[in-house]
Amino acid sequence: MDKLLEMQTFVSVVDAKSFVGAAEGMGVSKAAVSRYVNDLETRLGVRLLHRTTRRLSLTDEGEVFYFRCKELLSDVEEAEAELDSRSGNARGLLRINVPVSFGIGHLGPLWGEFHQRHPDVQLDINLADRIVDIVEEGFDLAIRIASLPSSTLISRNLASTRILLCASPDYLATHGTPWHPSELSEHRIIAYSNLATRHDWQFEGPHGAVSVRIRPWLNTNNGDTCRAVALSHQGIILQPDFLVGADLATGSLVEVMPEYRSMELGIYAIYPTRKFVAPKVRALVDFLSDKFSGGLQKAQPDHRTRP
Repeated sequence: MDKLLEMQTFVSVVDAKSFVGAAEGMGVSKAAVSRYVNDLETRLGVRLLHRTTRRLSLTDEGEVFYFRCKELLSDVEEAEAELDSRSGNARGLLRINVPVSFGIGHLGPLWGEFHQRHPDVQLDINLADRIVDIVEEGFDLAIRIASLPSSTLISRNLASTRILLCASPDYLATHGTPWHPSELSEHRIIAYSNLATRHDWQFEGPHGAVSVRIRPWLNTNNGDTCRAVALSHQGIILQPDFLVGADLATGSLVEVMPEYRSMELGIYAIYPTRKFVAPKVRALVDFLSDKFSGGLQKAQPDHRTRP
């Protein structure tokens, strides 16, 4: 019996918390998984798992062996990644986490071109605005929009975006245009609940920094919802220019108090700190860096690209 396969099976059972889950993940039968684990325990001469009808749990020996197996399997993956990095072949499953609005509006149109350039890479794209733990949750790469990237991860700055205060002309005609951030307390505010400063909106004005506590009538964790409500003339929003730029260009929305600037954020490709970066990760980072090098508005798919 292949010792490596036994260890992989044992780790899969522990991670899946069941023999059935491990079998589904590995694409083999439950009987095969049971046989691999039984053979492993027999060869080692110790019981690794407590089995009941309801749950599995590790024995003391199983817990020690589990973490050693994880380390050894990780070393094998790193060795393979080193060979891949030397060969330069981008292939395999690439799991990516991206923010919802940015992922739909600016990354969605680019995935087809990336696949044409790298047909051996399969994409698994997760859209979520929460900050995921890319190591714990098994992502190869994440796109983050933030003031600074995490120091524990490798990052590549792709572009930047300004956060703008804006509203529809109809709303401002009805409710008046604020000229100072302190006046926002008198207006209907549509707030993005994932904003780092929450309900404390901060601006840099002609006379220095200004912070105002807003009282939103609507909170949402989705920027597109903020935009849609503002376009229906229901209030003032604070959203990135990649989301409202087209509306500002057509006049559907107008910038409010442009002399009071909100934050500017970087758009980063984030991936785990590893000695050898897999070619599939490097290929995507290089692709996005090239697409966004001229700014967000110029990052359009090249329909002439062929495999």
